[in-house]
Amino acid sequence: MLFKFRHVAAIGFMLMALQTWADVRLPKVFGSHMVLQRRKPIPVWGWSDPGEKITIQFNNQTKTAKADKAGKWMLRLDPTEAGGPYALTVRGKRNTVAFDDVLVGDVWVCSGQSNMEWTVKSSFNTAKEIQEANYPLIRHFKVPHDLSLTPKDDLLGGEWKPCTPETAGDFTAVGYFFARELQKELNVPIGLLNTSWGGTQSESWTSREAMESFEEFKPALATMPKSLEDYSKQRMEQLQGQIAKLQGALPDAAEVKQWSATDFNDAGWQTLRLPDLFDRKAIPNFDGVVWFRREVTIPDELAGKQLTLSLGQIDDADETYVNGVKVGNTGQVGQVRNYTVPVGTLKPGRNVIAIRVEDYGGGGGFSAKEDQLKLTGTGKDIPLAGDWKYRIADFNRNAVLVNPNLTGTILYNSMVNPLIPYAIEGVIWYQGESNAGRAYQYRKTFPLMITDWRTRWGQGDFPFLFVQLASFNAANGNSASGSTWGELREAQTMTLALPNTGMAVTSDIGEPKDIHPKNKQDVGKRLALNALKTVYGQNRVYSGPVFKSMEVNGNKAILTFDQVGSGLMSSDKYGYLKGFEVAGADQKFYWAKAEIQGDKVVVYANEVATPVSVHYGWADDNGEVNLYNKDGLPAVPFRTDTWKGITEAGRFK
Repeated sequence: MLFKFRHVAAIGFMLMALQTWADVRLPKVFGSHMVLQRRKPIPVWGWSDPGEKITIQFNNQTKTAKADKAGKWMLRLDPTEAGGPYALTVRGKRNTVAFDDVLVGDVWVCSGQSNMEWTVKSSFNTAKEIQEANYPLIRHFKVPHDLSLTPKDDLLGGEWKPCTPETAGDFTAVGYFFARELQKELNVPIGLLNTSWGGTQSESWTSREAMESFEEFKPALATMPKSLEDYSKQRMEQLQGQIAKLQGALPDAAEVKQWSATDFNDAGWQTLRLPDLFDRKAIPNFDGVVWFRREVTIPDELAGKQLTLSLGQIDDADETYVNGVKVGNTGQVGQVRNYTVPVGTLKPGRNVIAIRVEDYGGGGGFSAKEDQLKLTGTGKDIPLAGDWKYRIADFNRNAVLVNPNLTGTILYNSMVNPLIPYAIEGVIWYQGESNAGRAYQYRKTFPLMITDWRTRWGQGDFPFLFVQLASFNAANGNSASGSTWGELREAQTMTLALPNTGMAVTSDIGEPKDIHPKNKQDVGKRLALNALKTVYGQNRVYSGPVFKSMEVNGNKAILTFDQVGSGLMSSDKYGYLKGFEVAGADQKFYWAKAEIQGDKVVVYANEVATPVSVHYGWADDNGEVNLYNKDGLPAVPFRTDTWKGITEAGRFK
């Protein structure tokens, strides 16, 4: 009897598994609370038994489809106007799938890297924004992080969430503030498909077929691993080689135990200026454990006293020691570190601070501002920004090795392809920081990605609106030394040559020492202005002044602009213009005086007798720029020359 029971149970289990496989199933992007695109045919697709008849009911429509030999089916609902809530019901021969609270409105894909993934709860005025986030017609779907070297047909998970004070904190901030503007103006539901991943490059969001069409990508494609396992192995070998070149072999556990001690000899360690992200400067895309050490001289009057060691934010976890005494540890990303140094720990003269930093994934290191790195107490500060010694203790040997930045297509396959052909109005995009070193190539690769998405979605040249990089002192780049960020902004501006594109300029609202500016409200508003004008046909000024031409009269360069709106203006209360530089044939730039004369700007410098080129906002940190139109939108940074840049040799590998 026992054997028969087990046998019957096994058959039942297999039948259940077979039935589950054969049930009608839709991609995870479909769900209750979703927004479907208005005024366009609405693709609905899924899987079932081969040849099975599928019936769909939605808003007085009844449609049928038949699954193909592979069990896949698809149909298109007729276009409908904005409205809802509705129910969507999908029936097969074995089961029925039903979604409720379905709205019809406009669906926008929100994609890019960390400044798009940045949440409402991490932006300016967090408490007020979340408290007032009662917009039930705005819906948000966060695509889970996933990686694949081959196209996937479904997402790992995800769910649609209506916008309430309880949910809005986790929405993409740029997407939410964009949607809020549109919803107020248009009074239609807005759906946000948030497929973003911090620190990622555009090539990872591009399909393999598109990459194969671009000659400069072919060497990289030839060495692309065939599986994630191969990729992880390749990455481990690469990391071992990078570490060996940097510092030799990894230390053993006994050596690492000595690294917090005051008398440990760190003369052979490498040097890095802090605060900074280790994996941006030392080994790109490194995840693991790094130790940092710094000697600090304590004056007699502070020796032995209780002080506070301030380190700002560290990504991800730290253990911190002073003269071998552990003064604190934190395992939470983004938390500001303020550790009490106990009485008697500090000695007069030489002291040593040692910090063990562990980066689990993504960016790793110190993201503090310089003035946050210090010892404080009894009314006196001892600054700690500057050169620190560092050494790698170990690197991660897990799935984190498969980094989304180390090969192409890996995010397109897993986080974009499963969304296609979900009907959308358009895309908003905030990315480019990770491509700055290849800015010249980005002139081609960014348009390639946009065209690729449009081709594969099969919905024509849908709107593609993007954010130009904000001001940030990435590497002290400027006109004299060259600026990777200046060249990346130029590549973004050139992408406007593609039809149905728009750009939000954000140079004036960045933060020089923070790659993640908190003012996402204005970013969303400026993207919305683009959409209201170019997509929805409203009579709006949607762009700041755009350089058009230059003529030279004596020692003066006279600049004309498009998109002047109601006229040109400076944000300076005295009317002074900042951010302009001028150079002669020697290509040496000087800060220039600039004056608004009607709809023109006249630029000159006493050092330049005959201007050949003008730069405006040409620096990594270009936050001082202050040319606007009277409608309040900032001018697009530009240069008038085509002189060789510093990223022309940069290639995706």
